[in-house]
This record gives sequence, C-alpha cells and structure tokens, in this order.
Amino acid sequence: MAEASLEVKLREKTGKEVAKKLRKEGLIPGVVYGAEGKTLSIQVPEKNFTQILHSGFGENVLITLNIANGKTQSKKVLIKEIQHDPVRGNIVHIDFHHIQLTKKVTVKVPVHLTGLADGVKNQGGILQHILREIEVECLPTDIPAKVEIDVTPLRIGDSIHVRDIKLEKATILSDPEGTLASVVPPTKEEEVPVAAAVPVEGEITEPEVITEKKAEERAAEREKAAAEEGKEEKKGAAPAKGEAKGATPKGEAKGAPPKAEKKEEKK
Repeated sequence: MAEASLEVKLREKTGKEVAKKLRKEGLIPGVVYGAEGKTLSIQVPEKNFTQILHSGFGENVLITLNIANGKTQSKKVLIKEIQHDPVRGNIVHIDFHHIQLTKKVTVKVPVHLTGLADGVKNQGGILQHILREIEVECLPTDIPAKVEIDVTPLRIGDSIHVRDIKLEKATILSDPEGTLASVVPPTKEEEVPVAAAVPVEGEITEPEVITEKKAEERAAEREKAAAEEGKEEKKGAAPAKGEAKGATPKGEAKGAPPKAEKKEEKK
C-alpha cells in the first residue's frame, strides 16, 4: 500500500465565497470525516495534492494529514471523494475518511488489462473492457493500488470474470459472475443502398436526352392540355359588351318576325 503525507490547515470559515477565495489562492476546500461522526474543515494545497494523485497510485493511497492549528495533529486518511469543476475539470473539493489501521475498510480498486489477446492478434476479434473496477475489503495497509489481468490467452468467445481474480490480503465483494473483459467477433458493416442523387441548386447537371417516342408523348400531352383549356374558355365565355342576355338584335322590333330573305330566281 502506497503512503504519502500532506500538510494542511484548518478552515475557520466556510461558504461559497470563502471557497472561491481559497481556490484563487491555490488551495482546495476539504472535509475530514471521522470514525466517530466528527468532521474537520480543512484547506489543502492544490499543487501538493495533485502530485500525490499523479504518483502512480491514484486515489487508493494512504495519506497522513498533518493538520496545523496552533499545534499539529496527524490523522491517517483515505480519499473518499474528489469533486471536479464540470467545465474546467479542476478539483474544487476533497472528502477524506479518517481510518484506523487495525480496522478493515471497503474500497474500489481499478482493473488494468495487460498483453495483447490472441483473439485480437490472430483472429481479428475485438477486446472489450467491461468492468473497470472491483470492490474489495481489507486492512488500510493492504489496499492494492490496482488489479492487473493478463488477456493474452483470450480467443474469440473467451471471457475473464471476477471469480477468476485471486487476491492474497483482500476479500472481493463484487459479483463473482461479473465480466471484466471478453473478446468478441468483429462487427460486419451492413451495405446501405445508395439513394438517388438529388441535384443541388446551382449544380450543373447532364442534359436530358429526348427520344422520338418521348417527343410524341410530350406533343400529345400539350394538345390535350390545349383542348382542355379551350373547353374551359368556351364554357365560361361572357356575352358581348352592350348586349344583355337574350336581347333582340339591333334594328328589329321586339316580337317582330324576322325579315324574309330574298331569293334570286334563276333566269
């Protein structure tokens, strides 16, 4: 189990405005939760804390907090939770858990895969990393930094489960049937039918070739359209200007018989 020490100070004031001011000064607000339910508000140097996180042991590191408040008191703690800014990603708050070295704790340990699976190398399969951490119970000094699994023997269809892991000083609490990694066959890409191309505005397209048959069809369509148009005009024609509907022709008395036509006799 990796160990580190960290110099911190007690926080006398709390609140959002105080926390913002601390962050501007390179300090992270934090809380230490005690085994008896007591809590301590502290401020942590951001630079020193990030160095511990990047030491290769991650969050599963046993830290000795040296808390300055007139006189220094030391506490053994584990990192309980780290809160990050959702936009910038920087650390905005830390929760520590005060522990006793003689009492077992429950922690989550990351799972790392090593090697190149045979099913990937020789069969073209795909390695899937499913469970990325497992939960274990052990003494604080026996917490593993990580669990390494060699996937080299895996062929297509093979899997490694939680039950396949053996730890000497820790009890695994995760579901034994949980899958940690497996090799699956390569996925087949389905051919998607290509849709007919739609001409884009301003795009130059090939001219349409008009055959003799097509020309005759278009001529027949134009004649039909013209005939239909003529019928509509004739049907809706209005009487001539100045003539009322059913009026008697000019020069003829109303009700007078029509003039007889003179027929020339053949001589």
